[in-house]
Amino acid sequence: MPHPPYLRHLLPLLLLALLGACGSESDPKPQSGESGDDAGQSSAAAARDLAAIRESGELVVITRNAPTTWYIDRDDQPAGPEHDLIKSLAAELGLAVRWKMVPTVAEALAGIANGEADIAAAGLTITEAREERFRFGPPYQQVTQQVVCRRDNVQPETVAELVGLEIEVIAGSSYSERLSELQANGHPDLAWRETAEVDTEALLRRVWEREIDCTVADSTIVDINRRYYPELIAPFNLSRAQSLGWVMPPDADSLAAAVADWHAGAEEAGLLTRISDRYYGFYQAFDYVDIARYVRRIDERFPRYREWFREAAEAHDLPFSLIAAQGYQESHWNPEAQSPTGVRGIMMLTLPTARELGVENRLDPRQSIFGGARYLARMKDSFVEAVPEPDRTFLALAAYNIGRGHMHDAQSLARELDLSPHLWSDMKTVLPLLADERYYRDLRYGYARGSEPVRYVQRIREYRAVLEQDLAAPATAAQ
Repeated sequence: MPHPPYLRHLLPLLLLALLGACGSESDPKPQSGESGDDAGQSSAAAARDLAAIRESGELVVITRNAPTTWYIDRDDQPAGPEHDLIKSLAAELGLAVRWKMVPTVAEALAGIANGEADIAAAGLTITEAREERFRFGPPYQQVTQQVVCRRDNVQPETVAELVGLEIEVIAGSSYSERLSELQANGHPDLAWRETAEVDTEALLRRVWEREIDCTVADSTIVDINRRYYPELIAPFNLSRAQSLGWVMPPDADSLAAAVADWHAGAEEAGLLTRISDRYYGFYQAFDYVDIARYVRRIDERFPRYREWFREAAEAHDLPFSLIAAQGYQESHWNPEAQSPTGVRGIMMLTLPTARELGVENRLDPRQSIFGGARYLARMKDSFVEAVPEPDRTFLALAAYNIGRGHMHDAQSLARELDLSPHLWSDMKTVLPLLADERYYRDLRYGYARGSEPVRYVQRIREYRAVLEQDLAAPATAAQ
């Protein structure tokens, strides 16, 4: 029986596994997803002190190839939350980074215990048991363990309702540890299987395919994967919020002090918030109906316009997936779309804007797509080059939606509030203030529904992420 078309949206994770060996010393098959396999109970090897690390010129870091840690992006460049954070630390210390790629968290912890690396940055949950054996850096992210099932299969709402279900989790993980705690404290009949053969993403797929009833995963992993498997649900949390932290040998005093100093500065400068927003900022509110409809339309509608989006993107030096995702946000790829205010076409251009762009017929999909790409490129050019990417793209999208004048007001307001007019993480907090009379009465362009461009950018980022998974999938994936 053929799988639904959007099954292929997760397969690029396999490509990440193949690409993940780039830049690493070893070449194991990467695994991803679990936030905590415990290594053996041997004592940790002696740590290199910061002086020795500086003398070597490089910081040795263990990580995993996964969307929530380290991966190769569509530009063939390393990316991921852990990658960006470690690179910032290394830059402050004046060091290069030598990455050691391992497939599991268990091996990451074992690598620290065996003295193979200075830091393990691999999505590691801070637990009491681990703190007895290792030194953790300051917490930099919080996650929650969630029960994950398929919405049209089972929907347990309490731990008691998990009894009797077929549950599978990563062997030795913090998920298994949590289930064991619950079993010992009031739920003796709770049962589950553990596997060391696959990663959490693979278990999520098994749930989606109804091979098992439920699994457990971190909230960040669930947020990402529900976009590609829309039928997955997280009916309840299995734990309270838990913190992630970098792991170092217990005697890494000088390195730990340097990490703590860097963390304090990064937090004060807003770096942690910006990195979180880059990778998770558009994974906040999940709309099952909308995403399910979207993945169908990728197959049903998108092929008619795909090449025009590609040509327009190339003509204006814009990412193809970005323009296509924006087109969906504007019109759901409907060339005859029309709003009550008179904007029309796939890229929903106003009549004055269309005329200015040379678009003679807004309902002609090719003209609309090229006009929209030209207009977005113009918006990007309207911001100074000092605005970094991807912030410049996000600001341009917001300007496309609300107008450059209102964006100018928002940037001026950001300066007054001692926020950065160049960073999207700051601007998305300022834009909603354009609807507050206390602020807009003194602005040149006055009132604006500033929350709309924030949602607009967030949705486009979400649509783009899903589309990129589809574009990278093998053509035979749906067979």
